[in-house]
Amino acid sequence: MQTNPKIRIGTRGSDLALWQAHFVRRQLEEIGCEVSIQIIVTQGDRIQDLSFDKLEGKGFFTKEIEQALLNGEVDLAVHSHKDLETTQPAGLHIAAVSYREDASELLLMRKSAFDSNEPWNLKKNAIIGTSSARRKAQILAQRPDLEIKELRGNVPTRIDKLRQGQYDAILLARAGVLRLALDLSDLETVVLDPTSFIPAPAQGVLGLQTRVDDHVSTEILQKLHHEDIAKRIGLERSVLRQMDGGCQLPLGVYCTGNQVHVSFSSSSTSAATNSVYDYVDGNEMQLAQHIVQDLKK
Repeated sequence: MQTNPKIRIGTRGSDLALWQAHFVRRQLEEIGCEVSIQIIVTQGDRIQDLSFDKLEGKGFFTKEIEQALLNGEVDLAVHSHKDLETTQPAGLHIAAVSYREDASELLLMRKSAFDSNEPWNLKKNAIIGTSSARRKAQILAQRPDLEIKELRGNVPTRIDKLRQGQYDAILLARAGVLRLALDLSDLETVVLDPTSFIPAPAQGVLGLQTRVDDHVSTEILQKLHHEDIAKRIGLERSVLRQMDGGCQLPLGVYCTGNQVHVSFSSSSTSAATNSVYDYVDGNEMQLAQHIVQDLKK
């Protein structure tokens, strides 16, 4: 008698990471797998008093989970794809990617900071929270009057810090807020157009990572794979890889149906500049090389 495949998922313990893991668990159970979830603490979880640019190395939220995969302690890692290194560790690969949730940035603000006469409806000279180099560069380009203050913690923690009055506003990936179905009725919310305030490469997508030699898990995960999403985020992440950047490179790349929107801040300027390129299906790698050539000029 054939038994159901057993898959052990490794994940961070934040509310959003657990939502992601349970989302994938439910999908796997629907196709007949037995699934368990193991929480793994990462460097980014342990160190909460430093901004990302002061943490050593890359993969702050992934390395420990990847090591557990390589050690055979888990069979599948569920990541926010934007947190992953663009080059996979030896022995691992992305076996599938999920659907893409809304990739937009979400501006949350205290009601006292709302001003309909200002861009983003955010009052002049407000204190805005983020630890992302990409977000900082675009804020400086579009709202140079704002004061940027470091912001760490998982999604609910960041929102609590806003509610406590430590900030007038904060920026988050809208995908995480939607997935957690959080009550934001006491705050003002503004969804920023992803073609003007450009998200991180692969924002809103989950990466399902397993061992290269685990053919059983790889075959199963292919049933959850979204090839159309993989092409678009493949282009976005190819630009990131060729720029030799991790999640703290001030680079935004967002591929729509027929265009690629790019935001980048060079070493000579702190504010980002935006560019738009025509996208044709099947031309992802050539277009990525062209974009990188432009960015490096």
